[in-house]
Amino acid sequence: MKILGIETSCDETAAAIIKDGQKIISNVVASSLALHQKSGGIIPEIAAREQLRCIIPVIEEALGQKLNKKKPSIEAIAVTVGPGLIGSLLVGVETAKGLAYLWQKPIIPINHLQGHLYANWLARKEPSFPALGLVVSGGHSDLVLMKSHQQIKWLGGTRDDAAGECFDKCARLLNLGYPGGPAISQEAKKFKEKRASINLPRPMIKSNDFDFSFSGLKTAVLNKVKKLKEKNKFNAKVVSEMSFEIQEAITDVLVKKTIKATEKYEAKSLLLAGGVSANQRLREKMREKTNSKIDLFIPPPNLCTDNAAPIASNAYFNFLPQPFAKIQANSSLTIEEMIK
Repeated sequence: MKILGIETSCDETAAAIIKDGQKIISNVVASSLALHQKSGGIIPEIAAREQLRCIIPVIEEALGQKLNKKKPSIEAIAVTVGPGLIGSLLVGVETAKGLAYLWQKPIIPINHLQGHLYANWLARKEPSFPALGLVVSGGHSDLVLMKSHQQIKWLGGTRDDAAGECFDKCARLLNLGYPGGPAISQEAKKFKEKRASINLPRPMIKSNDFDFSFSGLKTAVLNKVKKLKEKNKFNAKVVSEMSFEIQEAITDVLVKKTIKATEKYEAKSLLLAGGVSANQRLREKMREKTNSKIDLFIPPPNLCTDNAAPIASNAYFNFLPQPFAKIQANSSLTIEEMIK
């Protein structure tokens, strides 16, 4: 079965063709990152306008044909309906509905956060259940237990800033630009010591739950930067050292909580997902801390960030076509919500 996936939840415009949930036939992404770098973050209206411009060319490239030619050889269309930026979501949802009507194909609405997890079904062998998933991105930091494709239980998440959001805000404080995660990661590589002399907190790392909180870390960075600037000690070396410590702090918390959850729920698979899971330090620490009792799945970086391949994969394993009237953009979906 070939499924066309469409993803427009944030600033990317993406389409992909996936066969039988695991084989990538095509995967096309048009990014508006260059536009948002100028403003230091995503401006929703600009993102949606760029997606309107790109959506048809991206779908045509994924299909390998013009839309006004013959009906494509796909069996269904999958589309992200939420969560995300409402203007961006509408671009993908309404386009998918139009194409489904034109081609008389079933349409499957997909939860974007659940979709991220399915990057792990595209990378190598299928994960086994129960699987523990860590979904970390600019707007989300969630731990979930997947008992099956249709059973997802939320275990904990961020109480304030998500991990990616913390990276972005700290990078801005260090004048490193946007997006913050890759910028801090690159800067951290310049620091050659094993331990930083600048100490930052690891918020909630010892709490008995599976929640995260990164706003305190961001505030600690703000206060450190202010003091260093007042003493005229804020320089390139300090920026590298602080980048190293910020990355260590965020990844320490993510790894500690995730490993604790895998042990409590006796997970057979551990799935990393979302843009922050492309972080090399996070990957290194997860590999160090996992044992032979659990299979660790880490998608290649191009499948961690927003793209349509996992959306189509999700639709294959959760093939629940819906009537047009039920398919609506919903910017506030939670990771637990199954769309039926």
